[in-house]
Amino acid sequence: MIGSLDLSTLQQLWWLIVSVVGSLFVFLTFVQGGQTLLLTLTKDESEKTLMVNSLGRKWELTFTTLVLFGGAFYASFPLFYATSFGGAYWVWIAILFTFIIQAVSYEYRRKPNNFLGQKTYEIFLFINGSVGILLIGAAIGTFFTGSNFTLNDFNFVHWTHPLRGLEAAFSLFNLSFGLFLVFLARVLGALYLANNLEHESLVGRLKISSFNNLLCALPFLLYVLISLVLMDGFAVDPANGTVSLVSGKYLQNLVEMPLVLVLLLAGLVLVVLGVAINRFTPSVAGIWPAGLGTVLTCLAVFFLAGYNNTSFYPSIADLGSSLTIYNASSSHYTLTMMSYVAIAVPFVLAYIAWVWKQMDSKKLTVAELTADDKSY
Repeated sequence: MIGSLDLSTLQQLWWLIVSVVGSLFVFLTFVQGGQTLLLTLTKDESEKTLMVNSLGRKWELTFTTLVLFGGAFYASFPLFYATSFGGAYWVWIAILFTFIIQAVSYEYRRKPNNFLGQKTYEIFLFINGSVGILLIGAAIGTFFTGSNFTLNDFNFVHWTHPLRGLEAAFSLFNLSFGLFLVFLARVLGALYLANNLEHESLVGRLKISSFNNLLCALPFLLYVLISLVLMDGFAVDPANGTVSLVSGKYLQNLVEMPLVLVLLLAGLVLVVLGVAINRFTPSVAGIWPAGLGTVLTCLAVFFLAGYNNTSFYPSIADLGSSLTIYNASSSHYTLTMMSYVAIAVPFVLAYIAWVWKQMDSKKLTVAELTADDKSY
């Protein structure tokens, strides 16, 4: 059945798959968000260790999903991978560096004779949760604002800005998108920790923190949404594949793809609902509606960027070099073979969900960590 699909359908299918993986990654950044709360929300060492160990049981999932996101892009849209990772390499090196120091921090934070000191590794975790997520958000923002590259006839990429991708963080839209993701991660981190920990006073502070961080995220969210509605977009002519600037392109996408608008609104409502549940009721289950809302919102963002004849990686240096899901994809044969492999993905997700449930079946306590000499 998959083999009978035409190339255009496979390209759209794989943009959907990439979008799902990317959206799951954003949900899993609750680990990074929780890390940024370590230095400000804890009152003693036992609370800090409790939070670190709760997050430490999930940090590998976030990193693995990020790698899977990059791998899915590499296999399905290799020209994007070559252009972005090959041209804007300073921003990706910076992002990767923040994830390297995250891994080192969990491993060595409480090791004896640690010459850097525990505080240093906690600062590293904060950098991963703030700078790392900010740069990822800025990189995603270029799906809408464009990047500084040109491609020649052999698809050799030439980056026209000396900062090699870091310049994306100097765009107000990209910066706002990145800061929104940072505060969203902090919201999700507070919600997850409140659900996972058995510590009354700390959970109470986490409930308040999720609400406060949502308030901090709202101005950046509003700016991003208003900008998307008003900004020019990069439209693709389906007849010849040429890319041109079109006024109100992303608003047009929302109107012509009402399902995307529904996903966006439903996702944002679910995030707010999750925070409200935790803040104004005794329940600590807000992470689940907020997590689902995060995934739906991110799906809407990816769909806006890639579907409805839109360039998902536009070039502001040369519109003709802009990438779409049609000119940046792998061959029909490659996409078909990968689609057969992707059939196994739901089973992998089911296994992850089962392992997650087993790990979180019992709330984490200080007493449990005191008895565990191998805790983070």
